[in-house]
Amino acid sequence: QSHIIMTLARCLAFVAFLAVAKSQFNTNYVTGRNGMVHLFEWKWEDIAAECENFLGPKGYAGVQVSPVNENAVKEGRPWWERYQPISYKLVTRSGNDDQFSGMVRRCNGVGVRVYVDVVFNHMAADGGNFGTGGSTANPSIKSYPGVPYSSPDFHPTCAITNYNDAAQVRNCELVGLHDLDQSNAYVRDTVVHFLNNLIDLGVAGFRIDAAKHMWPADLSVIFDRLPNLSISHGFPPGSRAYIVQEVIDQGGEAISKSEYTGLGAVTEFRYSGSIGKMFRGKDQLRYLINWGTAWGFAASDVSLVFVDNHDNQRGHGGGGGDVLTHKLSKQYKMASAFMLAHPFGTPRVMSSFAFSNSDQGPPSTDGQNIDSPTFNSDDSCGGGWVCEHRWRQIYNMVAFRNAVGSDAIQNWWDNGSNQIAFSRGNKGFVAFNNDNFELSQSLQTGLPAGSYCDVISGLRNGSRCTGKTVIVAVDGTASIDIGRSEEDGSLAIHVQAKL
Repeated sequence: QSHIIMTLARCLAFVAFLAVAKSQFNTNYVTGRNGMVHLFEWKWEDIAAECENFLGPKGYAGVQVSPVNENAVKEGRPWWERYQPISYKLVTRSGNDDQFSGMVRRCNGVGVRVYVDVVFNHMAADGGNFGTGGSTANPSIKSYPGVPYSSPDFHPTCAITNYNDAAQVRNCELVGLHDLDQSNAYVRDTVVHFLNNLIDLGVAGFRIDAAKHMWPADLSVIFDRLPNLSISHGFPPGSRAYIVQEVIDQGGEAISKSEYTGLGAVTEFRYSGSIGKMFRGKDQLRYLINWGTAWGFAASDVSLVFVDNHDNQRGHGGGGGDVLTHKLSKQYKMASAFMLAHPFGTPRVMSSFAFSNSDQGPPSTDGQNIDSPTFNSDDSCGGGWVCEHRWRQIYNMVAFRNAVGSDAIQNWWDNGSNQIAFSRGNKGFVAFNNDNFELSQSLQTGLPAGSYCDVISGLRNGSRCTGKTVIVAVDGTASIDIGRSEEDGSLAIHVQAKL
């Protein structure tokens, strides 16, 4: 009998472990919302206002923010200085701790969850002696008094030269960034305290920068020590931080994303390269019929997916010339619409600033202080900010995703080339034309009869649409037309856009 009880106890303990592990894949979105946006290099007060004025009303579920902790001040103020920590004080060019906590509170208040890009694989490289919060450091001897960290907290100095050597990738220095030893008890305590502070302030989860360069066993210990999310910030009891780990796995290296998917989600970089290749016209859209794990992606529930991110839009992180960015706007909008229409993965929309060289930092007032975006009458941004998340063809597809919920893909159609269409159950329908001739076809939409506003070309305003109107017949069919020379190569209708 005692043997049976012991076995049962072990089974229950394992089930409890799985429940905790599984909960780290839960985005903690408010019910009915899907899709996050990366407001790259935005200031905290501007993000708070954006949550209240745009993200919340448009149905966005979350916002990923740039690193929150003090970083080294680098000459020319490049964007990547944010990834060179000096301390864990919450003082950056985006704002201070009060402004950050106020932003989190205001975003949570309108149903938009906050995910922090956290950097604890390393500290600042040599030359990063002064921080955004007034701290000083001497990286050449691995001295960071603002934490404090000193030489014993780091791995011995060595450079990563061979990505087929897993130990070297995890124990040596990425481009001169001094590599913390996460097996060190003091380092673990310090990192856990940093993350716990952010959870106390109401964040919903973390992007783990450079997770590939840390040992999964060390990350597991750190993640297991995190507390449940804050009930006072509106999270249900027992909620755990959503974990998404930056693991660039294009294949052919010693380290695989599968080593990390038991701990949380991963950034699925293969998705980005593949979707870019398709919508750049390097392959035919008809092959998207089996889009998902058959393409080498991690499972849907552990894949954070994106058309581009802050790294690969600048040529970092793999994907090369296949990666689509805002600079090829028609194809970018089509790829983004497909990402948001398709049920695979947890989509993240990129929101960029304009740049002419890959080091360039965000728009500033004086070369030092970040400037706020300006907003045009059509909701787009100015002042050097691109704001893809404010493009109608993207934010309306966030609403599409919310409208279709978990309904499966049905009514797939393609022309054997670069014209495709599908429905999401009986709630939404999309079509894409990447051929050099018109799409003009009667297609099964799966939707109830009626008139619908195409949310790609326009906005619904009461019973009127500023773009195309699609009339669905009693049998669910509709005449779908997308000309090759039109501004947009896609069309989308859904039950919340019925006229």
